[in-house]
Amino acid sequence: MIEVYNKAGNLNITNSDKKNITFNISSGDVNVDDFNVSYPGEYEKSGMLLEVKEYANKLFYHFVVDTKHIVIISNDSFELKEEILSFFGDVDILIITGTKDAAKIFENIEAKLVIPFGEGKDIFLNTLGQHIEEVESHKIKAELSIDTTEFVNLSV
Repeated sequence: MIEVYNKAGNLNITNSDKKNITFNISSGDVNVDDFNVSYPGEYEKSGMLLEVKEYANKLFYHFVVDTKHIVIISNDSFELKEEILSFFGDVDILIITGTKDAAKIFENIEAKLVIPFGEGKDIFLNTLGQHIEEVESHKIKAELSIDTTEFVNLSV
Protein backbone atom coordinates (compact mmCIF):
# COMPACT_ATOMS: atom_id res chain seq x y z
CA MET A 1 0.00 0.00 0.00
CA ILE A 2 1.18 3.51 -0.81
CA GLU A 3 -0.19 6.57 0.97
CA VAL A 4 0.08 10.09 -0.45
CA TYR A 5 -0.63 13.09 1.77
CA ASN A 6 0.28 16.73 2.25
CA LYS A 7 1.97 17.78 5.49
CA ALA A 8 3.41 21.23 6.21
CA GLY A 9 3.83 22.13 2.54
CA ASN A 10 5.38 18.79 1.66
CA LEU A 11 3.81 16.13 -0.47
CA ASN A 12 4.65 12.80 1.18
CA ILE A 13 4.62 9.35 -0.37
CA THR A 14 4.88 6.51 2.15
CA ASN A 15 5.27 2.89 1.09
CA SER A 16 4.12 -0.29 2.83
CA ASP A 17 7.39 -0.41 4.85
CA LYS A 18 6.76 3.16 6.12
CA LYS A 19 9.66 4.52 4.06
CA ASN A 20 9.02 8.06 2.92
CA ILE A 21 9.56 10.27 -0.12
CA THR A 22 9.10 13.96 0.65
CA PHE A 23 8.56 16.52 -2.09
CA ASN A 24 8.74 20.15 -0.94
CA ILE A 25 6.13 21.90 -3.07
CA SER A 26 7.64 25.39 -2.84
CA SER A 27 11.35 24.58 -3.26
CA GLY A 28 11.04 21.45 -5.42
CA ASP A 29 13.43 19.53 -3.13
CA VAL A 30 13.01 15.76 -2.97
CA ASN A 31 14.14 13.57 -0.06
CA VAL A 32 14.02 9.80 0.26
CA ASP A 33 13.85 9.31 4.02
CA ASP A 34 16.70 11.61 5.13
CA PHE A 35 18.61 11.57 1.82
CA ASN A 36 18.32 14.73 -0.31
CA VAL A 37 18.19 14.00 -4.03
CA SER A 38 19.33 17.08 -5.91
CA TYR A 39 21.52 15.75 -8.73
CA PRO A 40 20.84 13.64 -11.82
CA GLY A 41 21.62 9.94 -11.50
CA GLU A 42 20.30 6.60 -10.31
CA TYR A 43 19.75 5.95 -6.63
CA GLU A 44 18.47 3.18 -4.39
CA LYS A 45 17.43 4.07 -0.87
CA SER A 46 15.22 2.25 1.61
CA GLY A 47 14.21 -0.30 -1.03
CA MET A 48 13.03 2.39 -3.43
CA LEU A 49 14.59 2.89 -6.84
CA LEU A 50 14.96 6.44 -8.09
CA GLU A 51 16.22 7.93 -11.32
CA VAL A 52 16.72 11.68 -11.67
CA LYS A 53 17.15 13.27 -15.08
CA GLU A 54 18.14 16.81 -15.90
CA TYR A 55 16.31 18.10 -18.95
CA ALA A 56 15.98 21.74 -20.05
CA ASN A 57 17.81 22.78 -16.84
CA LYS A 58 15.15 21.13 -14.67
CA LEU A 59 15.17 17.92 -12.63
CA PHE A 60 12.62 15.18 -13.26
CA TYR A 61 12.10 12.29 -10.85
CA HIS A 62 11.08 8.70 -11.59
CA PHE A 63 10.58 6.37 -8.60
CA VAL A 64 9.66 2.72 -8.29
CA VAL A 65 7.80 2.23 -5.02
CA ASP A 66 6.03 -1.05 -4.21
CA THR A 67 6.10 -1.91 -7.97
CA LYS A 68 4.39 1.40 -8.86
CA HIS A 69 6.16 3.85 -11.18
CA ILE A 70 5.86 7.40 -9.84
CA VAL A 71 6.92 10.50 -11.78
CA ILE A 72 7.23 13.99 -10.29
CA ILE A 73 7.05 16.95 -12.69
CA SER A 74 7.59 20.12 -10.69
CA ASN A 75 7.74 22.59 -13.57
CA ASP A 76 5.76 22.90 -16.81
CA SER A 77 8.12 25.22 -18.71
CA PHE A 78 9.89 22.71 -20.92
CA GLU A 79 9.41 21.38 -24.43
CA LEU A 80 7.92 17.91 -24.40
CA LYS A 81 10.14 15.77 -26.62
CA GLU A 82 10.67 12.04 -27.08
CA GLU A 83 13.79 12.13 -24.88
CA ILE A 84 11.87 13.12 -21.77
CA LEU A 85 8.78 11.04 -22.64
CA SER A 86 10.96 7.92 -22.85
CA PHE A 87 12.45 8.78 -19.44
CA PHE A 88 8.95 8.90 -17.95
CA GLY A 89 8.12 5.50 -19.46
CA ASP A 90 5.06 3.74 -18.08
CA VAL A 91 3.65 5.98 -15.36
CA ASP A 92 1.35 4.63 -12.69
CA ILE A 93 1.26 7.77 -10.52
CA LEU A 94 1.92 11.24 -11.92
CA ILE A 95 2.54 14.09 -9.48
CA ILE A 96 2.46 17.27 -11.53
CA THR A 97 2.40 21.01 -11.03
CA GLY A 98 -1.18 22.20 -11.39
CA THR A 99 -1.32 24.58 -14.34
CA LYS A 100 -3.13 24.86 -17.65
CA ASP A 101 0.15 24.08 -19.48
CA ALA A 102 0.65 21.01 -17.29
CA ALA A 103 -2.65 19.66 -18.63
CA LYS A 104 -1.00 19.50 -22.08
CA ILE A 105 1.91 17.57 -20.60
CA PHE A 106 -0.48 15.16 -18.84
CA GLU A 107 -2.23 14.43 -22.13
CA ASN A 108 1.04 12.98 -23.48
CA ILE A 109 1.62 10.73 -20.47
CA GLU A 110 -0.75 7.85 -19.90
CA ALA A 111 -0.79 7.90 -16.11
CA LYS A 112 -3.24 5.78 -14.15
CA LEU A 113 -3.40 8.15 -11.17
CA VAL A 114 -2.75 11.91 -11.30
CA ILE A 115 -2.09 14.17 -8.32
CA PRO A 116 -1.74 17.86 -9.22
CA PHE A 117 -0.19 20.23 -6.69
CA GLY A 118 0.38 23.93 -6.22
CA GLU A 119 -1.79 27.02 -6.43
CA GLY A 120 -3.10 26.16 -9.90
CA LYS A 121 -4.20 22.59 -9.18
CA ASP A 122 -7.88 23.56 -9.42
CA ILE A 123 -7.22 25.13 -12.84
CA PHE A 124 -5.50 21.91 -13.92
CA LEU A 125 -8.39 19.75 -12.72
CA ASN A 126 -11.05 22.05 -14.23
CA THR A 127 -9.20 22.15 -17.57
CA LEU A 128 -9.48 18.36 -17.65
CA GLY A 129 -13.14 18.38 -16.57
CA GLN A 130 -12.41 16.99 -13.11
CA HIS A 131 -14.53 18.47 -10.34
CA ILE A 132 -13.53 16.45 -7.30
CA GLU A 133 -13.42 17.22 -3.60
CA GLU A 134 -10.19 17.72 -1.71
CA VAL A 135 -9.00 14.86 0.47
CA GLU A 136 -6.45 14.83 3.30
CA SER A 137 -4.70 11.71 2.02
CA HIS A 138 -5.07 9.00 -0.59
CA LYS A 139 -4.21 5.32 -0.14
CA ILE A 140 -3.32 3.17 -3.13
CA LYS A 141 -4.00 -0.39 -2.06
CA ALA A 142 -4.44 -2.48 -5.17
CA GLU A 143 -3.73 -2.41 -8.85
CA LEU A 144 -4.62 0.79 -10.64
CA SER A 145 -7.12 0.73 -13.49
CA ILE A 146 -5.61 0.45 -16.96
CA ASP A 147 -8.81 1.72 -18.59
CA THR A 148 -9.31 5.02 -16.80
CA THR A 149 -7.26 7.72 -15.13
CA GLU A 150 -8.04 8.55 -11.52
CA PHE A 151 -7.48 12.09 -10.23
CA VAL A 152 -6.76 13.00 -6.61
CA ASN A 153 -7.20 16.51 -5.20
CA LEU A 154 -5.02 16.64 -2.07
CA SER A 155 -5.68 19.45 0.37
CA VAL A 156 -2.84 21.88 0.92
